Amino acid sequence: MSSPVDEVVRDLGHALDALGVGWYLFGAQAAFIRGARRMTADVDVTVLPGTVTTHEIVSRLAGDFELRVPDQDGFVARTRVVPLVHRATTMPVDLVLGGPGLEEHFLSRCESLTMGGRSVRVPVAEDLVLMKLIAGRPHDLDDAAALVRAGAELSEVEPMVEAVAEGLGEDDVRRALEEVKRRVG
Repeated sequence: MSSPVDEVVRDLGHALDALGVGWYLFGAQAAFIRGARRMTADVDVTVLPGTVTTHEIVSRLAGDFELRVPDQDGFVARTRVVPLVHRATTMPVDLVLGGPGLEEHFLSRCESLTMGGRSVRVPVAEDLVLMKLIAGRPHDLDDAAALVRAGAELSEVEPMVEAVAEGLGEDDVRRALEEVKRRVG
């Protein structure tokens, strides 16, 4: 029997694969697959649309998903997030519109893992740690620490943290890394 998350990912996969866009699961569901055991009631995916428009993506998803915000165009333009809800399970989905740079890098390193009998692209554990460090919320740092305990290599994360910190011109991601190091001892 499939879980609600499996149903959401299955329906996302059918629609996004039909459009030919690159996409991957991230967030707590991906961290869960990789060994972090925090439960969450939503699904996060990043889509690299290429030449496919946001309108085309939303139209393709319309049978199984509906928008959670009335002003899709203004909200999506500001945030690059398409907030959806899966009709069959009522589970929220945040579809992030990725672009060149980090999201392309993450997609290029994804692995295909099985979830609910379906192959799903999931970032390698070290990339998930980096995503969690960038987000920097307390539960994200918990997830990052859990991923390290489950086998993610901090030695592979550290150079990426330095590159992100330099690129952003701020030290938040470095401080987040130090906090995770403290937590894993």
